[in-house]
Amino acid sequence: MTQENGYRQRRWPAVAAVVALVAVLGVAVAVAGRQQATDSTAKPATDGTFAIRNARIFDGVEVIERGTVLVRDGLIEAVAADVAVPDGITVVDADGKTLLPGLIDAHVHAWGDAQQDMLRFGVTTALDMHGMPERLPALRTQRESTAPGAQADLWAAGYAVTAPGGHGTQYGFPVPTVDADTDIPAFIAARVAEGDDFIKLIVEDLSGYASGRTLPTLDAAQVSAVVDAAHAHDRIAVAHVSTQSRAREVLDAGIDGFVHVADDAVVDDAFVADVARRDVFVVPTLVVIASVAGSDAGRTLAQDSALSPWLTPEQRDSLGARMSTAPKPQRLADAIDSVRRLHAAGATILAGSDAPNAGTAQGASLHGELALLVQAGLTPRQALVAATSAPAARFGIVDRGRIAPGLRADLVLVDGNPLDDITATRRIHTVWKNGARVERTKPAAALAAGAVPGDTRISDFETGLDAGFGSWAPTTDQMAGGASTVAHARIEGGANGSAGALSVAGEIKTGFAFPWSGVIFFPAAQAMQPADLSSRGELVFRVRGDGRRYNALLFSGASPTAMPAMQGFEAGSEWAEVRLPLSGFAGADLSQVRGIAWTAGQPEGTFAFALDDVELR
Repeated sequence: MTQENGYRQRRWPAVAAVVALVAVLGVAVAVAGRQQATDSTAKPATDGTFAIRNARIFDGVEVIERGTVLVRDGLIEAVAADVAVPDGITVVDADGKTLLPGLIDAHVHAWGDAQQDMLRFGVTTALDMHGMPERLPALRTQRESTAPGAQADLWAAGYAVTAPGGHGTQYGFPVPTVDADTDIPAFIAARVAEGDDFIKLIVEDLSGYASGRTLPTLDAAQVSAVVDAAHAHDRIAVAHVSTQSRAREVLDAGIDGFVHVADDAVVDDAFVADVARRDVFVVPTLVVIASVAGSDAGRTLAQDSALSPWLTPEQRDSLGARMSTAPKPQRLADAIDSVRRLHAAGATILAGSDAPNAGTAQGASLHGELALLVQAGLTPRQALVAATSAPAARFGIVDRGRIAPGLRADLVLVDGNPLDDITATRRIHTVWKNGARVERTKPAAALAAGAVPGDTRISDFETGLDAGFGSWAPTTDQMAGGASTVAHARIEGGANGSAGALSVAGEIKTGFAFPWSGVIFFPAAQAMQPADLSSRGELVFRVRGDGRRYNALLFSGASPTAMPAMQGFEAGSEWAEVRLPLSGFAGADLSQVRGIAWTAGQPEGTFAFALDDVELR
């Protein structure tokens, strides 16, 4: 069964934390290339014929307490308690270990080193939920090959289906959208022609629930039309929702799966019954909900001795980050209770991480998701099904997800027994991709942050825009497809009668879901390179302006794409001193500060403010 006819296959019998904003301010500026250590990439060995003997085998559904798997030319030839092993081939003794199918993460957003990072943690396949379609042919070619590979394979949705200016349009690349005049069958036909493996809808207005304002979103009629068009092209349709009311609309439209669990409240009996009756699967993404809830789950995962040595500095930083929303612990409790209820009713649960959002990391977070699924009532075996055979079946992926004759040998050998203790999946001994052993090597440590001069003053703008250290630059949402404008310049006359100040003026315009415009200061010699400001305690500046409220954003940590910490300030008509304690930038790593931005956001319209006497004391 291919993906093209996969929808017709009888599906197995048996939303969401709001996705964090990508730190587009960080990724859009000129970023010096991250030095990649030569030993941080998984390199496949070339062996494709071998046997694994004396292993406890979880084949994706059932367990063989002690058995043998024979692999030939990258494919599984035999699996049983007693398999004859031909003379002359390599034999791996797996006594005391458990052999699993390669893990499948049913919700990721993959770019950069994501596929390499996944493979290092035993995730050999993933479902990408939103991205540009130009890469889809290459992804298909990669996953159809049985050659040794150094990356996880991806099935992908291409562009998610959303409304103009809606959630999903804010990530730095143009996204075609559905409005009242869109020919939806033609729109979906275009996505299929681009190579979409499945169709993902975003039905999310964020109305007062997370952002405090309303975003455009698809209406019920559009959702139904998208689902019908997807099915007409033999594609399954999955949906991002975060509330029960939206989830009900999508369910009534005939959706195949939810890629988050609604977490505004515990799902009600009627909804649970309908999900089970209609055989709709759910990818809860509890690790992301934990981040939104303010949990330390990501930091705890990063400290696990079985995972920690294999994390890149960027992954460690991402796991330590949190969503920018106010912590709401009840959301995680409600989500776990909802999963418990859905699972008890017979709904199919799939494991997905929604990496690399704040509080997650590619590959590593799937292991955290498995633990949360067990906390939500799945047995360890059921959680393993949710990360192997179940996502393969529900997304029509027929050559993996099981350890069975004829399937490709994507395999993970772990120490201990994850059928008793799900955290044993983290104790990875060996990973095979297409029958080739992956040489797992530990990533290099983060580059040391540069020192900055001892002078506290950044700029007083007496003679120009030069800084005592670092540099200034404008920043707007145009770099992410928006239309906001900005101009910055030195003006005569600063605070307290000084000679000059920095003028920042522009306009917040429609065209981007989360608009911004302003100016950014880079403390290091190069834009977005880290600088050690751990000896400093306070950001001090003088400001005057139009009375609007503005944001000071501090970018820090091992990754230039980490979400910034934020503090607000007002710019009144008279010069006033603003003192922001650096400790008030929640979660910031002051030993690796990459940039400090002063920005306007909503509401739309013109803005103007001026800065003077900027210091880091």
